[in-house]
Amino acid sequence: MLKWFRRKKEKPREEVPSTPPESEISKEEKGLWQKFQAGLSKTRDRLKETLGELFEIDRLVDQAFLEELEEILITADIGIETVTKLLEPSRRKLMLGEPLKVSELKHSLREEVLKMLSLEAPPFPPEATPAVIFFIGVNGVGKTTTLAKVAWHLKGRGFSVLAVAADTFRAAAIEQLETWGERVGFEVVKQAQGADPGAVVYQGLEAAKARGVDVVLVDTAGRLHTKYNLMEELKKMVRVAGKVVPGAPHENILVLDATTGQNAVSQAKLFGEAVKLHSLIVTKMDGTAKGGIAVTVAHLFKLPIRFVGLGEKMEDLAPFEPKAFVDALLP
Repeated sequence: MLKWFRRKKEKPREEVPSTPPESEISKEEKGLWQKFQAGLSKTRDRLKETLGELFEIDRLVDQAFLEELEEILITADIGIETVTKLLEPSRRKLMLGEPLKVSELKHSLREEVLKMLSLEAPPFPPEATPAVIFFIGVNGVGKTTTLAKVAWHLKGRGFSVLAVAADTFRAAAIEQLETWGERVGFEVVKQAQGADPGAVVYQGLEAAKARGVDVVLVDTAGRLHTKYNLMEELKKMVRVAGKVVPGAPHENILVLDATTGQNAVSQAKLFGEAVKLHSLIVTKMDGTAKGGIAVTVAHLFKLPIRFVGLGEKMEDLAPFEPKAFVDALLP
């Protein structure tokens, strides 16, 4: 199962058992597989259309075959460096003059993708009280909505949640977070639009400590990763968090929009230079044929994927499960 997604141990609520029956675990795993199958359909169909003829006959692979496969994988927004790594075992075999069949190559490809995505991740939420989590990313990736969906997941596992409206720049951002708080059932700490985000973070974390809240989710302003002043503001918020709660933020989640394709790589690079990134959430995976970008970013930056957005509903932000993802991605 999802070993990194911990449940609250102390005084679990009756409706949220700390250890679900085996039948429930199987049901949840099956549900995740079905979600990935549906959400990754556009990427899978694109790969199926292009790989179908190539993989149709179990013949011996040659250099021309590998070059054609490489081109197809790149069209699914799996970056060149990542594709090169994926095909490295197969290329090595050919260079040594060893026979390689299509069926063997397919198995190798699946294993290499799975290896890239199976990064060891610490428990979620982090084991701190309060656990402070920042949601970071550019405009339009869906940070606020994603934060609310994560809050829904956490509350379902028995954690108390408080959100900090540190996006004081975007019009109606605070109201949007408050609306989500009312729907999901979490409190929002806020100040007026235009207030200093660092001050809002300070107020929110002090409130969380006073109230004994388990998890604090910080909604940051969408900022262009190329804007120096806004990145400096993000660094300041991180410093403020560390002064109020030692070790905070305990997790910085970079939220990426799958539809942006390779632009996600530059976002991860520049945000990672500004603050330490711990994990990824990839949104809008169901609306694109570029699902391979998740593999690329995880591989290049060694960042585990926490959740994948596969639709609009709360439950459509699915906890990431590498094998289910690979099964759904590769036809």
